[in-house]
Amino acid sequence: MVVVSKPAVAAVDQFSLIKTCKPTNLSSTKIPVIDLTSQEEAKSQLLVKACEEFGFFKVVNHGVPMELIKELEDEAIKFFNLGQDEKEKAGTPSPFGYGNKKIGPNGDVGWLEYLLFSADPDSISQISLSIFPHNPHVFRSVVTSYIAAVKRMVCGVLESIAEGLKVEEKSAFSKMLKDEKSDSCFRLNHYPPWPAEAEYLGAALSGRNLIIGFGEHTDPQIISALRSNNTAGLQISLADGTWLSVPPDHSSFFINVGDSLQVMTNGRFKSVKHRVLVEGMKSRVSMIYFGGPPLCEKIAPLPCLLQQAAAGHKESLYEEFTWWEYKKAAYKSRLVDNRLELFERKSPTASSTTATTTALKANNSNTSLTPLSPT
Repeated sequence: MVVVSKPAVAAVDQFSLIKTCKPTNLSSTKIPVIDLTSQEEAKSQLLVKACEEFGFFKVVNHGVPMELIKELEDEAIKFFNLGQDEKEKAGTPSPFGYGNKKIGPNGDVGWLEYLLFSADPDSISQISLSIFPHNPHVFRSVVTSYIAAVKRMVCGVLESIAEGLKVEEKSAFSKMLKDEKSDSCFRLNHYPPWPAEAEYLGAALSGRNLIIGFGEHTDPQIISALRSNNTAGLQISLADGTWLSVPPDHSSFFINVGDSLQVMTNGRFKSVKHRVLVEGMKSRVSMIYFGGPPLCEKIAPLPCLLQQAAAGHKESLYEEFTWWEYKKAAYKSRLVDNRLELFERKSPTASSTTATTTALKANNSNTSLTPLSPT
């Protein structure tokens, strides 16, 4: 199925705000593919290697029923095919609701529309009722069931990663997602095709330039699980700074290491920089679960990983912070900014970053934060 709704004329007029970029040359680099039903020890080592080398990998035999995946995609298409007035009944994303082109409060824009939820069932129920007031039950049930299934899969991945890192507490990472106060969120994204009537886009599209659907960024949470239809567009940044196009696979999930997991592994894992490009006349629909810790959770390298580190590498690279403090910092930044830089230790005895962190704790404690990174 294809989303047939067209973007509003006003949205097309905003195109001048969206930068263009040339496509990346094809690369022979292969994205790691990990079978979640494989033997545990081998799987855990492959997961750790993928997180170290890419911060990104594909999982197959993931256990999320294909019937449920199809049901959610159908419901997403149903929503995005509604008229603009109907979609806007979900409310503006402050923090949860329907967004169109605008990404955050700091001037970032992209060629997409999205529906953002807290992973909490109450948030899902409220949004479902606002957009389907006469029959919210189907949409609510499908979204809730999908989130639960993906959360189970992601928690299993995190527990295997902990085993591969030789962390004694297997649930060291997953327990933060399982906590009833977990600040996880979920979003449905639609990247519309180019409207044929927008003739002035021809200049932008000439020379095989591509338009940014969502600009380069990292995910601030612990881990993200992405699934999309069979339309290309997702790219990840490799260690040398080149961009690698990710072949679409509607039956698999792609997993991103987030900023918080990078900190908890003291930089051993790298939060992957990624972006989405709009490549033509076909819609791209994606759905992403962002696994976040409770707001009060302290984020810092695990002591056992510091103890394992080689001599000279046992010091934490980061100041300790809470997830709430990091969300505030992320909310004030542009997509492309290196948000972790604020929390990096310049030296073992440096106090400047500590002062920055303390200031962030005291600043705008009542700020309403929109969850970032709609891949």
